[in-house]
Amino acid sequence: MNASLLLVDLQNDFLNSPGLEPPLEGLVSKAAALAAGCRSKKIPVIHVRTTISRDCDRRLPHWKKSGRWKCVAGTAGHESPPPLQPLRNERTIDKSGFNGFAGGKLETVLKELKCDTILIAGLHLHTCVRSIAMESLERGLQVFIAEDAVGSDDPILAAGTRRWLAERCVSLLSSNEILRRIDGHKTSSFVHRSPRDVSKVLFEVRNANIEEISSAALAAQDAWSAWRGTKPAVRCRILAKAARQMEMLAPKFARQMAIEIGKPCSHGLEETRRAAASIRDVIRRAAAFDFSTRETAGLVRHEPRGVVALISPWNNPVAIPAGKIAPALVYGNNVVWKPAPAATAISRALLKVFHKAGVPEAVLQIITGDHETAQRLAADKNINAVTITSSARAGYAIQEICARRFLPLQAELSGNNAAIVWDDADLPRAAAQVAWGAFGFAGQRCTANRRAIVSAAGYKKFLGELKIAAVKLKWSDPLEPSADIGPVIHTTKRDEHMALIENARISGATHHSEFLFNHIAAQSWIKKGAYARPAIVCCDDPRSTIVQEETMSPLLVVQRAENFDAALELCNGVRHGLAAALFSRSRKLQQDFLARAQAGILKINSATAGVDVSLPFNGWKMSGCGPPEHGEGDRLFYTRMQAVYGYF
Repeated sequence: MNASLLLVDLQNDFLNSPGLEPPLEGLVSKAAALAAGCRSKKIPVIHVRTTISRDCDRRLPHWKKSGRWKCVAGTAGHESPPPLQPLRNERTIDKSGFNGFAGGKLETVLKELKCDTILIAGLHLHTCVRSIAMESLERGLQVFIAEDAVGSDDPILAAGTRRWLAERCVSLLSSNEILRRIDGHKTSSFVHRSPRDVSKVLFEVRNANIEEISSAALAAQDAWSAWRGTKPAVRCRILAKAARQMEMLAPKFARQMAIEIGKPCSHGLEETRRAAASIRDVIRRAAAFDFSTRETAGLVRHEPRGVVALISPWNNPVAIPAGKIAPALVYGNNVVWKPAPAATAISRALLKVFHKAGVPEAVLQIITGDHETAQRLAADKNINAVTITSSARAGYAIQEICARRFLPLQAELSGNNAAIVWDDADLPRAAAQVAWGAFGFAGQRCTANRRAIVSAAGYKKFLGELKIAAVKLKWSDPLEPSADIGPVIHTTKRDEHMALIENARISGATHHSEFLFNHIAAQSWIKKGAYARPAIVCCDDPRSTIVQEETMSPLLVVQRAENFDAALELCNGVRHGLAAALFSRSRKLQQDFLARAQAGILKINSATAGVDVSLPFNGWKMSGCGPPEHGEGDRLFYTRMQAVYGYF
């Protein structure tokens, strides 16, 4: 392999575009790391950039139409951030449109370098990156795109572009995997290491191929009529047996979660018992539900959708899939389940519980693999609906596939949750709740308290109470019964956590940051695992990345608000809208909060973390799409209404 890296349009005017996904800081960091890795391997780095001149206007038509001037030579917007600026010996290729090959200079340079492989990072995936990738394929070059180092201001179009390019033999891999390929390492499986001791490999997960995915979906479709024909009471009895078995196995599941994903045992026990309670709530509702009702003009029937693709995360590997499997089955659907790779072993153990309870194997199946496996499953012709809990990026990809196929979609896509703490609140109790919600399970819950918005009058006192409450939690090996905070899922997440805090400090966005448990951080067991240091960061800039982005790590951002209107503006001022909380004794403030907070889950005087299985679970804005999970939401997604005329 004789490779060259193309850094495409990583210029300030493009990087500062509104709606860029992923956000600027993460994109720049990943692209800079890829460039550094390539330079260390003596791989040429070529900078392809848009250069516009006011003296010779060669702007694209849509720029002219909108009066847009970007990347004008000699301006700050034309330049790249310092980590991405060309080194003295690196080539630059200027273009005025989408095609980096226009003018012939790039092709000449690649021929001089005897290049047979192109690596691409940059902007925008759906336009310039796509154009360069396709032009490279036409020239017989092998193409790799660093999918964690490319961005777009149109995420849905970018998701379609990813799928389209992959179908045309473009390899979309992480930056780290691309560097491994260059070194001659090619893996078709996911290697999962212990979060407690990253030197230990726990298991490997193979990506199911397209034939295996199709076979599983077809088997589920073939078995659907028989399962659909069973009486609801029979399905309820089978699920009740699964719930009983789950409760009996709760200590075993909790230990497995502690070992494989780093979840403290107390959290694992609670999760498994909540999963059993969720199944029982599903049974209760289904037993009382009229699948067919008569109106004056005819019948209204609630029919199952068919075969449901279930895509589940690693952080709640029992409760989340159980909360989807139970309603899918009880309402007469079959399921093909693709768990997150790190949760594969736990998922197989949970699958056995359902099969042992009486669910036929073809009715509930598992296929293993990564995000590409999930996308191929959603795209299979025998899938009739998709339910997913994952990240926004995964949500965009699945949403694009479902839109193309007119499939019903239920998506829970994480949260950046705020708790407003007002000065009339019980501050010690509020601090204890927020600390538990922020740092428990190392912040790896979609409902975790990411932000605390505090009245300026009570800010200092709350901060003091928060530190007292936080250090009462126990940061330790998750196998210890008293552990509250364990490791994060892997070292990459740990490093991202530390980099985010450091970048916010360097940028001046924060006025105070503090790591907790300093006396523990240097201990040997901490250094062996993926332990991210719990931190409190005070940041009043609502535009800062550390405020705007969900971290899934033990990080709490504290913001000051001069008045309650400002507090609500901060609470709502992020893309996500999963959960929000208010700590206040004032009935007036509570009513104002309930009227104006933009989230699917609202809480009064309790942490954003934690939910009851009997209430709907859904996010607003970027946190969700489709009907909610749990409660009344289940039948809205897992059944479809049908009107029948003339049958009496």
